[in-house]
Amino acid sequence: MPRSLAGGDLAVPEMAQPYMKKDDDDEDVEYSPFFGIEKGAVLQEARAFHDPQLDVRRCSQVITKLLYLLNQGETFTKVEATEVFFAVTKLFQSSDAGLRRLVYLMIKELSPSSDEVIIVTSSLMKDMNSKTDMYRANAIRVLCRIIDGTLLTQIERYLKQAIVDKNPVVASAALVSGIHLAQANPEIVKRWSNEVQEAVQSRAPLVQFHGLALLHQIRQNDRLAVSKLVSSLTRGSVRSPLAQCLLIRYTSQVMRESSMNTQNGDRPFFDFLESSLRHKAEMVVLEAARKITEMDVTSRELAPAITVLQLYLNSSKPVLRFAAVRTLNKVAMTRPLAVTNCNVDLESLMSDQNRSIATLAITTLLKTGNESSVDRLIKQITNFMSDIADEFKIVVVEAIRSLCLKFPLKYRSMLNFLSNSLREEGGFEYKKAIVDSIVALISEIPDAKEIGLLHLCEFIEDCEFTYLSSQILHFLGNEGPRTSDPSRYIRYIYNRVILENATVRASAVSTLAKFGALVDTLKPQIFVLLQRCLFDTEDEVRDRATLYLQTLSGEVAIGNDEKDAKDFLFGSFDVPLANLEASLRTYEPSEEPFDISLVSREVRSLPLKEKAAPGKKPPAAAAAPAPVSTVDAYQKMLSSIPEFSGFGRLFKSSEPMELTEAETEYAVSVVKHIYDGYIVLQYNCTNTIEEQLLEDVTVCVDASDAEEFSEICSKPLTSLPYNSPGQVFVAFEKPEGVPAVGKFSNLLKFTVKEVDTTTGEADEDGVEDEYQLEDFEIVSSDYMLRVAVSNFRNAWENMDPESERVDEYGLGVRESLAEAVNAVINILGMQPCEGTEVVPRNARSHTCLLSGVFIGNAKVLVRLSFGLSGPNEVAMKLAVRSDDSEVSDKIHEIVASG
Repeated sequence: MPRSLAGGDLAVPEMAQPYMKKDDDDEDVEYSPFFGIEKGAVLQEARAFHDPQLDVRRCSQVITKLLYLLNQGETFTKVEATEVFFAVTKLFQSSDAGLRRLVYLMIKELSPSSDEVIIVTSSLMKDMNSKTDMYRANAIRVLCRIIDGTLLTQIERYLKQAIVDKNPVVASAALVSGIHLAQANPEIVKRWSNEVQEAVQSRAPLVQFHGLALLHQIRQNDRLAVSKLVSSLTRGSVRSPLAQCLLIRYTSQVMRESSMNTQNGDRPFFDFLESSLRHKAEMVVLEAARKITEMDVTSRELAPAITVLQLYLNSSKPVLRFAAVRTLNKVAMTRPLAVTNCNVDLESLMSDQNRSIATLAITTLLKTGNESSVDRLIKQITNFMSDIADEFKIVVVEAIRSLCLKFPLKYRSMLNFLSNSLREEGGFEYKKAIVDSIVALISEIPDAKEIGLLHLCEFIEDCEFTYLSSQILHFLGNEGPRTSDPSRYIRYIYNRVILENATVRASAVSTLAKFGALVDTLKPQIFVLLQRCLFDTEDEVRDRATLYLQTLSGEVAIGNDEKDAKDFLFGSFDVPLANLEASLRTYEPSEEPFDISLVSREVRSLPLKEKAAPGKKPPAAAAAPAPVSTVDAYQKMLSSIPEFSGFGRLFKSSEPMELTEAETEYAVSVVKHIYDGYIVLQYNCTNTIEEQLLEDVTVCVDASDAEEFSEICSKPLTSLPYNSPGQVFVAFEKPEGVPAVGKFSNLLKFTVKEVDTTTGEADEDGVEDEYQLEDFEIVSSDYMLRVAVSNFRNAWENMDPESERVDEYGLGVRESLAEAVNAVINILGMQPCEGTEVVPRNARSHTCLLSGVFIGNAKVLVRLSFGLSGPNEVAMKLAVRSDDSEVSDKIHEIVASG
């Protein structure tokens, strides 16, 4: 607790109990004044607040202990908090300034309830009008913290006066209180605009800073008002450096919003930002430089900001060097050429005593350096890697990977650096970053494969992380058999079978099987090693060994030929485990074996629940089960309906799409069931009116805007009682295997019968009625299953190159690259792979990988390459491979028409 808050009375012998913390030499002793404090004892001491003659020193000590307990997470019961609160209010009779400030803190921490606030309101309002400015400022802060909207109107006049008070401490207290109050009572705070505008013109730096923050918060929802505010203040009326920094942020925000709304790229406030680079306050200069570098500006406009940051790289103040190099590091991620002029200064920072600065300098140089400087940089990095934390090491490793991909001829020195880093001490995330980097380099640089694999093999000899060992073994099984001398890796793999835990042993067995499948010369030795694994103590290891021995020997019929066996070992498992589990649970033992090809490949979330009537829970009988695999459940349901039993295998079912508003009389959603030659529309209907019974419920579908569809049959709903979901079906025929699209208009028709809510009986006579539903469309993405692949690169290479179709498209002006990526993903309806749907911030190019299964069970893989060709103009290169070249052409047609 700061001395100023405790009134100078904290360091007293009776509170300073020794807290012993000894090392091996028993020399270090640390003292804590709060050691051994117990809540019960402190609450007993709080009785001193009731003494007729207050002991200021003792009361200050007790409040300090109470504040310590509260800040350490100690909880007080309602009774204890109330007793302490009332006891603390008695201390207002003391005139000691230090004790009064502690009382303010205690009231804020206790946060009294609305009925208790009344007790201290009069005392705090008295202090608000005190002649002591310190009392006034603190009373305002406390009062605004604990009162609600009704009491706020009573003190609003005093707060307005405080905002324009001559004392800056009082004015700042009122403004900061206004910032907090604006979150709960914005309408009241908006009435203070005139006073806040006057505070913005104050000569006191903090008053101007807090005034600007509050004025922006009042106007933040009015874009034009914010623009006018920024425009008026950028003419030079802001003197406070803190307020200037805020103004720079608001200016960049206005510029960003205006550039989105106008195509000419006009930035009327850029001159203000550029002039701020010449401000006498360092924080203002850094803020202006940072905001300019974050904007989409030309190289000429960026140059002044880079020059200023370059000057700060040689500053004697570590904080300025750190701020400058961190900003340059961010710029180097997207515009490395703009930072190359700073390389000489950055190299001098590589030996900086502050390791954070040195790390940022290194990673910046790795992004901006040329090929000739790589070896020198690697050597210098090696010297200080042991002195920095793992989080900084990860940054360095990722920068090394990017540099190696940029200069592939330097892969030897970089792989050596990464392998040496693997031998050093470090946590899981650090080691995983190194392994991922080596794997990426091997995948992208063919010449680095054998050296990289050997480095990984040496690492798993002494790897403490099961996940990394399994990951490396899996990668080794895919890449090792294709090297010039696969036999050199067998020793490392079999050592894992002997020395490791069960998970790693099972991975090693799978890796050995992959070598046996691809390398005929090693197959006899692999057989011997796998036979030894049959005696393992773990079931999983024995089962894998048995399966792979029989697969390699041809005893188990995996397929028609050896290629099918290799596909079994190397192919990606494209069946979602949740769908497989659901299918296995519903499988009924019979003479027919379980067919994994019938399991749905679609990756999807659970279906939306049916709407229920407001305030009512659906009856247990009406609650539809939530199957893990919705396609299996839909297939079973539709095949049980005679009209649809001959449609064949269900390809896909969509998520339910709402066709009514949330609070309407009838809740209707539609599910689109896609077959090769048919479409079945399932309308899920719920009657939310307790006094009505609906009978003969049908949906009239107008498909005049869907010319390729022809209605063939429908299945109406006989009765729809209150809050009991039912289904209406309408089936359409379409050209087989063709992704036909169209718009459907829907009209719900039914007979309404009044229901007596007391008896539950319905009238015999009914009235025919109808209800207009919203339109919906069948789009191209409805014919695509979202199916993931575990290894996109392998899957792409295994596809027939003859089926590849490549073309380029202009996507026009987009808000961002991420918006363009999401738009194309939604048009195609495919599954993003390997996290490539996430676009890095400020990226000017991006590659997205997609996979799926098109109607007709044709596997499709897509590579999307995006780039910004102008101000928010997005260009895209689309490459498609599939099992059928006609499907590749159709994917291009879908994108071209979308």
